[in-house]
Amino acid sequence: MLPLDPSADMGRRAWVTCPRCEDDRDCGTCLAGRNCRDHWRYLLSNSGNLLHLQCPNCTHLWSEQTGFGAG
Repeated sequence: MLPLDPSADMGRRAWVTCPRCEDDRDCGTCLAGRNCRDHWRYLLSNSGNLLHLQCPNCTHLWSEQTGFGAG
């Protein structure tokens, strides 16, 4: 398991599914498209619509294109 990135800050969060642990798959709040207090990801940085994320549950790091914002 990777350590938490030093730039991880609870003030910068994103609500997307972690591709590794998918811990939000049975959550009613997440399934309804609302911001859940338990299933958020650290938003480490972004470049336009490319997000760099880390899951606080399994510490997986990944990047995700959102399709929103500047490309």
